Amino acid sequence: MNRTKGDEEEYWNSSKFKAFTFDDEDDELSQLKESKRAVNSLRDFVDDDDDDDLERVSWSGEPVGSISWSIRETAGNSGSTHEGREQLKSRNSFSSYAQLPKPTSTYSLSSFFRGRTRPGSFQSLSDALSDTPAKSYAPELGRPKGEYRDYSNDWSPSDTARRLRKGKVCSLERFRSLQDKLQLLEEAVSMHDGNVITAVLIFLKRTLSKEILFRELEVRQVALRHLIHFLKEIGDQKLLLDLFRFLDRTEELALSHYREHLNIQDPDKRKEFLKTCVGLPFSAEDSAHIQDHYTLLERQIIIEANDRHLESAGQTEIFRKHPRKASILNMPLVTTLFYSCFYHYTEAEGTFSSPVNLKKTFKIPDKQYVLTALAARAKLRAWNDVDALFTTKNWLGYTKKRAPIGFHRVVEILHKNNAPVQILQEYVNLVEDVDTKLNLATKFKCHDVVIDTYRDLKDRQQLLAYRSKVDKGSAEEEKIDALLSSSQIRWKN
Repeated sequence: MNRTKGDEEEYWNSSKFKAFTFDDEDDELSQLKESKRAVNSLRDFVDDDDDDDLERVSWSGEPVGSISWSIRETAGNSGSTHEGREQLKSRNSFSSYAQLPKPTSTYSLSSFFRGRTRPGSFQSLSDALSDTPAKSYAPELGRPKGEYRDYSNDWSPSDTARRLRKGKVCSLERFRSLQDKLQLLEEAVSMHDGNVITAVLIFLKRTLSKEILFRELEVRQVALRHLIHFLKEIGDQKLLLDLFRFLDRTEELALSHYREHLNIQDPDKRKEFLKTCVGLPFSAEDSAHIQDHYTLLERQIIIEANDRHLESAGQTEIFRKHPRKASILNMPLVTTLFYSCFYHYTEAEGTFSSPVNLKKTFKIPDKQYVLTALAARAKLRAWNDVDALFTTKNWLGYTKKRAPIGFHRVVEILHKNNAPVQILQEYVNLVEDVDTKLNLATKFKCHDVVIDTYRDLKDRQQLLAYRSKVDKGSAEEEKIDALLSSSQIRWKN
């Protein structure tokens, strides 16, 4: 049929068919592609398996060729047809991309993206996200039969203990009788695994009365020690005290009660608590320690109140020059002694804050007292007090310097507190061992001590070698030259 150009245009414009164009975004093919992309994107929500980039997704949201897809397709198409067999082959073929017939869908796109299920469907987007992929799309096959015994709770005590040792989760609730629980504990102890023993003990602690638990553990010392350690770790002081009472372990009961003072922050309340601990059945050594602790805290409360008042008044020179950096409360005995030597060194023995009073009250050894007092007075650069600390008089009235800690340690402490060279040299000279004296004098540049020592040793070679270590034109160099040129000294070499 011949049509004119005008007739053809009228035909195409009036026709219900439209010409195909690549720019037409509303054509059915574009819509189909967009729908398939949306369905394929569901894999990002429900399937993490991206090993095969060529895998295609069915309208049900499941990978074509997957186990679940095959099961669903087989069930939906009862009676094997040729088309069904062809679809099953597609999981092993990378070249077959023919469109599959659309089965009845269990999902709708609108229900996924709006968060609600369509009538007759069984899952929304939130439900799909909450379910594990293995549960919905890759059912686990071939699980060993032994694994299913977890669900029937038929593990024996030995099997349960072994599983606990391997870190596997298993319920202990099935062990209800006392005999089973004790057998489980025996198995745990026989493995010599502290974690397993503790896990079983936690279970027994929760499911048995205290009397029964304590009675059974009394004859099982390994488990008992684990329980005591566990109760100390978690701070269950009440049950721990009950256990010690049951075992009649009075000393441990007292020590455990004494530990409670650590939880009391108020100094006065802590002091009163320590007073109640004094009469507890401790050993002789521990009893003395408890008494000293109570007395020390009592002294500290008195010293703290007095010094706080003096510091706030601003009339005491030592507190003006050296303000306190911390409270003395609850400090150790050595710290308290250092504090007393720093702020109250010259006080009379009758005062609570006197260092001598503290030394006598708490029977502080001479070495500890001298070491602490030296550190405190050297820090204040009170060199006269340092000198008096080591000066003693004999019954004839002669003075002599004596250091129970050794003068080499005195020199180290003085140098640490930036003592002048003259002070250092005086105490370096008091070191008896010659090699130690030379090492200290060389280390702290006490040149006169080194020169005099080599002179006394008549060691010309060492004196010549030391001459190169002093400054040119210094008094030390002149002293060495005078000694080397002296005819009165008979050198060894």
